[in-house]
Amino acid sequence: MGSSLLTNSSAMTALQTLRNVSSQLATTQNRISTGMRVSTASDNAAYWSIATSMRSDNAALSAVSDSLGLSAATVDTEYTALTSVIGDKDSGLTKLQALLVEAKTAGIDRTKIQADITQIQQDMKLKANSATFNGINWLSTTATTPTTFNLVSSYSRVGGTPTIGSITVTTANYSLYTSTQTGILDTAGSTSPSINTMSISALTDSAADQTTLDGYIAQVTAGINSVASAAANLGAVKNRLATNTEFVKTLMDSVDRGIGQLVDADMNAESTRLQALQTQQQLGVQALSIANQNSQSILSLFR
Repeated sequence: MGSSLLTNSSAMTALQTLRNVSSQLATTQNRISTGMRVSTASDNAAYWSIATSMRSDNAALSAVSDSLGLSAATVDTEYTALTSVIGDKDSGLTKLQALLVEAKTAGIDRTKIQADITQIQQDMKLKANSATFNGINWLSTTATTPTTFNLVSSYSRVGGTPTIGSITVTTANYSLYTSTQTGILDTAGSTSPSINTMSISALTDSAADQTTLDGYIAQVTAGINSVASAAANLGAVKNRLATNTEFVKTLMDSVDRGIGQLVDADMNAESTRLQALQTQQQLGVQALSIANQNSQSILSLFR
């Protein structure tokens, strides 16, 4: 092929090669600087779209994790108050039951026992009223308290359809006191007062009063069973929330790994590619320089 002053084919080929190497080098440098193989839709539209959707899902899972934390704190507050109301030999319903059994003793001063009972009754109500977290109280409710609470526990998406799972808590299962006096501790029987208002000050050793005491003892025993059942139910909810919290955190980590596999750059491979392309770029510059010098040799023919 002859030499031409108008068309330098060698230079054009060298320039095209250099341009291609420079483009690859720019891509590699971008991957190294961002740490991502797919950082924009133009890099890989399919993977970018999937990664974007998965990041959105992870944001939703993060919100679920926060909600689980709030729900767990609420449940823990109510659970703590319930177990405190049940009490032990020195407090709560357990102590109240023991005092009523003690009141069965002939000739005992029931007025003094009632003083202890009154303190226990007031203490249990105080604990129920104090079981409030973020304005929510399931133990001492009013007419405006929602009958159910949905505790967000999970998030999933199939195609374009999101599904939000929740744990439903029915307030009536845990209410100790209500504004309508229908709670576990303030509900009066047909012929007996509620646990919250019962008094033994006026009772004597008569057979009728002893029968009344037996009824009170049975009533408190039933109250202990009801509160214990409520605490057990709430304990199960508490465990479920704890399990879901760990699962959501593990799931978020899994989604992060999946996104990384789609869009993250292999830094070892990119580093090796960078060095190779830098070498190719240097060789391309030299090749272009040599090709451009060819036209200089033509001038020597006219000297």
